[in-house]
Order: sequence, then C-alpha cells, then structure tokens
Amino acid sequence: MKINKLNITILLGLTAIIGILVAQLLWTKQAFNLEEKKFSQKAHIALLEVAKKLYEGTNHELPAENPVQKISNDYYIVNIDNDFEPKILEFYLKSEFEKINLATDFEYAMYNCQSDEMVYGNYVSLTEKSDTKRSVYFPKHKNLVYYFAIRFPNETSYLFSSLRFWFLLSLALIVILLVYVYSIFTILQQKKYSELQRDFINNMTHEFKTPLSSILIASNYLAQQDKIKSDEKLGKYAGIIIAQSNKLNSHIEKILNIAKSDNAPLSLDIKSIEVVPVINDVVENIRLKHENISLRIESEKDFRIEADDFHFTNLVYNLIDNSIKYCENVPQITIRLSEENQFLKIEFTDNGIGIAPKNLASIFDKFYRIPNAKSNEVNGFGLGLYYVKKICNLHHWKISAHNNPENGITISILIPKKA
Repeated sequence: MKINKLNITILLGLTAIIGILVAQLLWTKQAFNLEEKKFSQKAHIALLEVAKKLYEGTNHELPAENPVQKISNDYYIVNIDNDFEPKILEFYLKSEFEKINLATDFEYAMYNCQSDEMVYGNYVSLTEKSDTKRSVYFPKHKNLVYYFAIRFPNETSYLFSSLRFWFLLSLALIVILLVYVYSIFTILQQKKYSELQRDFINNMTHEFKTPLSSILIASNYLAQQDKIKSDEKLGKYAGIIIAQSNKLNSHIEKILNIAKSDNAPLSLDIKSIEVVPVINDVVENIRLKHENISLRIESEKDFRIEADDFHFTNLVYNLIDNSIKYCENVPQITIRLSEENQFLKIEFTDNGIGIAPKNLASIFDKFYRIPNAKSNEVNGFGLGLYYVKKICNLHHWKISAHNNPENGITISILIPKKA
C-alpha cells in the first residue's frame, strides 16, 4: 500500500516524540539512581561522624572496620562498642545531618542488651513540630552489643522532590505526546470527512447532470416547435425552463470545479494579459443580461499582469455578478484600477446591501452564505467568493473586503507588478 506524505510525517513525528519521551524517562531514572547513591553517601558520612563523636572522651577507639552498615534503602545500623545516652545521640544526629544538608525526617532506636530488644528513641521531624508518639518496629541485628539504628521514612519522597524538575519535564513531554496524538486523530478525522464530502458532492452533481441534460435537450427541441413559437405564453414558459436549466447547469459546473480543485491543485496557464480589455469583455456579456445596470471602469493607464486569462475572467465575472445579485436598487458598480507602491490595485465598489462587520471575515469561506433575507432570495451555494479567493491565492495576490461609508462594499485585489 502506498504511504502518502501525510502518513510519513505523522509516523516520523510520533516516533520522534516517543523516542524523546523514552530518553527522558531513562535520564530521569538514571538521575534518581544518582540521587539515591548521593543520599546514601551523605548518610554514611554523617553517621560515621556521629560514631566518632560518641567515641570521644571514652577509653575505646573507633574500630578500623566501618561501623556503618546499610541494611536496606532507608535503614542503617551503626556499631558503637560503648554505652551512650539517647539525648546525646539525638543531638549528634541532628547536628551532623544539618551540617551535611540532609534535610529529611528520621527516627532512631537503640539496642538494649539487658532486655535483648530494640528500644525506640524518637521520631525527628524537620517539617512538622509534633510530639506524637510513634510505634515503629526496628529489627535486631546479630552479634552486636552496643549499636543504634536509623530509619529515613521519607527518603523516597525526599529523592522525588529533589528531582521535581525532571518529573515536570517528563510530564510535559507526556502531555505534548497526548496533544500530538489527539491532533493527529483530529486531522485524520477531518481528512476523512473532507473526502466523504467531496465524494458526495461529485456523485450528487454527476447524478444531477444526467437528467438535466435530458431536460435541456427536450426543452430546446420544444422551443423550436411552431406551436410553441406561435403561443407567446408557451414560448415564455419554454424560455423559463431553458434559462433555469442553464442556471442550474452553471451551478453544478461550479461545484464540480471547486470539488476538483480541492482534490488536486488547479493548473494555471500564466501569461501576460491586458486587464482593461478583459474587464470590458466581461462587462459587455453582463450587460446583455442586465441592461439597466450602471457600470464604469476607471483606470489611470493600460495595465498588464501575469495571470491565467480564463480564471481571471471568471474572477471578474463572479465579483460583478455578486454586486448585482446583492443590490436592492439599480446596481451601480465602479471598477477602479490604480498603482499603489509596487502593486496594481483593482477595486470593485458597489451600492449593494453591504455586509455586517461580524460576517465580513467569513465571506470567502467555502459554502458560506450571510444569513439575511436577501441571501434567501438569491440562488447560490456560497462558492463564488470562495473561488475568487482561491484564484487569488494561487496567483499570490491579496484580496480584502470592507464596507463603504454609505452603502455597499468594496473588494480590493492587490497584484504585484512584475519587473
């Protein structure tokens, strides 16, 4: 199966983000192991210093063997071959832990050789000031007579707090991955809906064209009959059928062209054309249909542009046709050509009903029709200005619309002048 560029981009992006996330999690795990090792080293150093202080002023010397043993992750025992007081032990523990910046809660217990059991000493909290008694089990150790045990109950949370930046970064990457996956899912859904819409439009319009062609052939044949020609009323009805059928055929062709251009880019036949003659040809054709319109062209000089003649002609026709359709009085349209910096500016100004400011930004959207009474009266699909915008984009022109001070709108097209 052929994989298109979108699928490749999605796959590469997803692989990259997952790779970064896995690497981040591995780095975080490594950082946690390093912090754990660092904590253990600090605890060893502090407890060794406590052992030295407990030996000071006694007749015993500190044994050559390290008296500090790590039994588990948060449990240590310190062998002291000498009797000691609990209060002194607690004082030394606090002092040494503070010196080495081991800022976490701890609790200690001492072995009582007479009762052969661990005697609980105290829980020292650096964050809470509470005298609540705690009942904690400290296991005994064989072959030791004078020793004490230290437990760090919050060691894991202490390590996590020291690595909060790493965890926040990992969480941010997970959120980014979820957003990316959701975005991809949404894009694929929209792509699927767009394809379904395009297929529906293509099938619908093609199904319409077959009976419409039959209607046009039959009505044209009917209009040529002598009985129809001799009857003014029947001739009028036949003309209405032909005119409306041609209008419907024009709408169908427009929809098919838009659907085709959405599926594959329009191919432009760019060449140098004179602007005013093209506009004059469009105006003459429109006057055949609308004899009472007032339409004038104002141009400083003869301008030439690089454009597709066919699509530029359709663009001009759509803009003028829109101005006529959305006018309640006699249409008065002015097409003004002027130079503005390095651009040729073409303005289409009319005296129509205008557009509400809130709807102005949406008039170039596909299938968009302004919700008002005039739109309901005028036949259309909301594709005229969408087509105009598309042609401007393909030519790299800029198009905009604004309301006139009195009535109507002005649509402006900026065309870069070629050297």
